[in-house]
Amino acid sequence: MQPLFSTDAIHPRNAFRQWREMVCERLIPIDQQPLHEVPFQGRLDVTSIGPVPISRMAHTAMRTEATPDAIRRHGQPDRLYASMKLSGHDTLQQGDREAVTRTGDFVVIDARPAVCEANTGISLVVDLPRERFEAMLGPSRLFCALPVGADLASTILANTFIQELVRVGDQLTPDAAARMASIGTDLIIASLAERMAQEVPGSIHGNVTVQRAKAYVEANLSDPNLDPPQLAAAMGVSLRRLQELFHERGRHISDYIWERRLEAAARRLADPACAHLSIGMLAYGCGFASQAHFARRFKARHGMAPREYRIASAISGS
Repeated sequence: MQPLFSTDAIHPRNAFRQWREMVCERLIPIDQQPLHEVPFQGRLDVTSIGPVPISRMAHTAMRTEATPDAIRRHGQPDRLYASMKLSGHDTLQQGDREAVTRTGDFVVIDARPAVCEANTGISLVVDLPRERFEAMLGPSRLFCALPVGADLASTILANTFIQELVRVGDQLTPDAAARMASIGTDLIIASLAERMAQEVPGSIHGNVTVQRAKAYVEANLSDPNLDPPQLAAAMGVSLRRLQELFHERGRHISDYIWERRLEAAARRLADPACAHLSIGMLAYGCGFASQAHFARRFKARHGMAPREYRIASAISGS
């Protein structure tokens, strides 16, 4: 491998800033922050085996986030990245999955928002073609951020092959390098396929969690204390995880709760069986803490005050 960057000769005050600038130029624009108040150390070596770029990253503990804006502007949707842990351990969150990888494990991620907290360690990052993986394994969301452990023999084989390929890569002819890179890619795919066979796809679990959450909201609309933290606790997941599941489906939890309350209120305002209820009682029954709050939100949503909506519904229904 060829050395690309090292903090060894850089003043500790400037080490992390220069590391971050280099990574953004070499890989993709991402937000990085050191995790501890200690001098940052990092080294990046790179090589290409045939058409496959490989990077070896060694660094002290840090947090990395690929933001939606960075992905939108500079992401490469045709690529996937396999991160193989040579030492240390990472915690990665992408979509509705959280992957903890330790020495000997690997995980594949794609060009979607993600957050990784990495302890001091070394990783090999292999740049891979998405099309080949999806042709064999299906959509990337089925396998990305799924930790592939060193307890699988196929993982040991894939990791060992890639590391040996990096070691002898400069001795290979271009044709041999391309063939060996193809074999290495297939070994990663085979190991990932074995791991997937052990797992109920995360997308199914995510769908079930969201549907349970929606059913809970419907059953508890009248509770004025119903909010995202309470909903997450009722589902038995972290607030952050539940927010990610809703965001994947283009929603915000709080927006969804208010939307359901407003729709329930609109139905009751239009229902002759609820005509005896005052606007205030109807608002409280849909979880609003005050009639004034309800009136503001309702008018913003429907373009008219609740009383006007009730009158208009009665006229149109007569």
